[in-house]
Amino acid sequence: MTANSETALHAKPVARNDREPVGVFADLAMLIGALRSSPQKAPLAFLTAAIVGVVVATVIGQIRLNAWHQPFYDALAQRDLGRFVHQLLVFGAIATALLVLNVAQTWLHEMLKMRLRAGATNDLVRQWLMPGRASKLAWSGTIAVNPDQRIHEDTRHLTELWVDMAVGLFQSALLLASFTAVLWILSRDVVFTYADRTFAIPGYMVWCALLYAATGSWLSWRVGRPLIAMNAERYAREADLRFLLVHTSEHADAIALYRGEKDEHLRLRREVDSVLSVMRQLVGAHTRLTWVTAGYGWFAIVAPVVVAAPGYFSGELSFGRLMMVVGAFFQVQQALRWFVDNFSRIADWRATLLRVAAFRRALIEVEAPGRKAERIELVAHPDRALAFEDLRIVSGTGSATLNAGRIEIAPGERILIVGGPGIGKSALFRAMAGLWPWGRGRISLPPRDGIMFLPQRPYIPIAPLRAILSYPKRPAAFADGVLIGALQRTGLSHLVGQLDSRQRWDKELSVDEQQRIAIARALLHRPQWLILDEVIDAIDTEHRRRIRSLFEDELAETTVVSLGRHARREGFYTRILRMTRHTNRAGFAPPDSASPALAPAAAGTGRSKAGSG
Repeated sequence: MTANSETALHAKPVARNDREPVGVFADLAMLIGALRSSPQKAPLAFLTAAIVGVVVATVIGQIRLNAWHQPFYDALAQRDLGRFVHQLLVFGAIATALLVLNVAQTWLHEMLKMRLRAGATNDLVRQWLMPGRASKLAWSGTIAVNPDQRIHEDTRHLTELWVDMAVGLFQSALLLASFTAVLWILSRDVVFTYADRTFAIPGYMVWCALLYAATGSWLSWRVGRPLIAMNAERYAREADLRFLLVHTSEHADAIALYRGEKDEHLRLRREVDSVLSVMRQLVGAHTRLTWVTAGYGWFAIVAPVVVAAPGYFSGELSFGRLMMVVGAFFQVQQALRWFVDNFSRIADWRATLLRVAAFRRALIEVEAPGRKAERIELVAHPDRALAFEDLRIVSGTGSATLNAGRIEIAPGERILIVGGPGIGKSALFRAMAGLWPWGRGRISLPPRDGIMFLPQRPYIPIAPLRAILSYPKRPAAFADGVLIGALQRTGLSHLVGQLDSRQRWDKELSVDEQQRIAIARALLHRPQWLILDEVIDAIDTEHRRRIRSLFEDELAETTVVSLGRHARREGFYTRILRMTRHTNRAGFAPPDSASPALAPAAAGTGRSKAGSG
C-alpha cells in the first residue's frame, strides 16, 4: 500500500462492524420492518397464512394418527383379523391426507423462501444503491468489505434458514401444545405401587418429557454456544477468500507479466489456511455438540417405554394404549427437542443475521453525520455557479486547502485545480460530488442535474457499447448516428462497428480509450458543468488536442473544472487554482482516523481510493 493510500485510508470514519451486535430482536425488527414496505409484502402474507393453515391441519392429522395406535395395536395383541384390516383402511385414509398436506407444505415452504429472499435482497440492493451511498459505504471500515457477499450469499442463506426454523418452531410449538394435553390425560393410566398402595402422578409423562428435553436443551446450549462466534468468523474469512480469488482472476494478465504467480499462490494459501483454521474449530465444536444431540436421540427410543413401563406392568395399560402413550410422548419430546436438534443451525442463523443486519444498518447510518467530525457543507448556489468558502479537505495525516478563502467559479469558465500527488485532489473531486464529507467549510453547487463528474477511472458497465456510451440513460435515448458521431469526434472511429457488441469493454479498452469513452458520453449528454479528476492528464497528447477542440465547438457552453498535477494553461484554461497541504490542528481530525479496523477495508474493496489523488 502506498503512502497516499494510507492517507486516504485513515480518513475514513468507522461504521458499526460485525463485532458490535445490537441484539437479535432489534435486528429482526429492522428486517421485518423492511419487508413490510417491500413489493413482496402481499405474497409473503398470503404464503405465511397458507403455511400456518397447512401446519395446523397436519397437527390435527397427527393427533388422529396417534389415537389410531390404540385400536390397531390392540387388534394385533388380540389377533383380531377383522379389526386389523379395518384399522389398515383407516390408516390409509389418514396417511393419504397427511401426504397431501406434506406436499402442500413443501411447496409453500419453498415459495416462502423464494419470496422472502426476493424481498430481502431487493431491499438491500435498493438501500445500497441510494444516490452516493455505495461510494460512502466503501469508506466505512470493515463493514464495507465484500458487499456482494452480504447481498447475495448471506441474504440467501439467512432467508432459507429463517423459513426453515420459523416453520419448524411453529410446528413444534403446535405439536407441543396439542400432545401435551393428550399426554396429560394418558398419564392417569400410569399407576405406581408402593407399600401395597397404588397412586398416579398427575401429568407424570408430561413432566418426564419436559425434564428429558430440558436436560438435552441445556447441554446443547452449554456445548454449542461457541458456534455462533465461530460461524460469524467463518463467513467473514470465506468472504475475504472469495474476494481475493476474484481479484486474482481480474488481474491475471498483470500477475503473469510480473511473474507473480508464486506470490499470489502464497497469498491465496494464507487465506485458505485462515478459512481452514476456523473450520477446524467448527469441526471440534460440531463433534462435541453431536455427543449431546445424537445421545439425546438414541436414548429417546427407549425413554418413553421406560417411564411408562410401571403402568403397563401393573395391568392398567393395554399394549395398544401403551403404544399410544409412547407415540404422544415421542411427539412431545420431539417438539421439545427442536432446540437440541437445531442449535447449530440457530448459531448459523444468528451469525448470518448479524452480518446482514449490520450491513443494512451501516447503509442507513452512513448518511448520518458524525458527532465528532466536522463536515463539509453542501448547498445550492443562488446564482447557479460554483463556490468554495473556507474549504478544507481532511485526511488522516493532514489537510488541504485552496489558495483563497473564497473562490467563485462562474458559468462558462474553464478552471484547472493543481496539486501534487497525495494532496487530496480526488477527495476534493468527491467532496464536490457529495461523496467526501470529511473536512470543513462550504461548497455551493449549481443544479446537480446539470453537472457531470468524470473520475480518474470511468465506469464501464458490462453491457453493449451503445449502452456504455448512453449511460446512465437508456440506449434508445440516442440514435445510431449520434453515437457514431461521438465516437468519431473522440478518436474512437475503430469502435463504430461494435455498438451492439457485448464484451468486457473495461478489459478490452486501454485507460486512454476508456477516458475518451467518458468524454464521448459527456458529448452526448451535453452537461452544463463538467468536473474532471485528472482525466485530461490520462489522455495522450495527440488526442488531448482533439478533446479540447470539443470545448470550442459542441461543448462551448460547458463550464469545465479539471483537477490535475501540472499547471499547463496551454491557452485552454481561464484560471489556475492551487491546493496547499496543511498539518492537522488539535481537535480537527476525521473520527476514529487511527482505528486498525480500517486496514481490512483497504484490502477488501479493491478500488482506487479517493484521497490518494
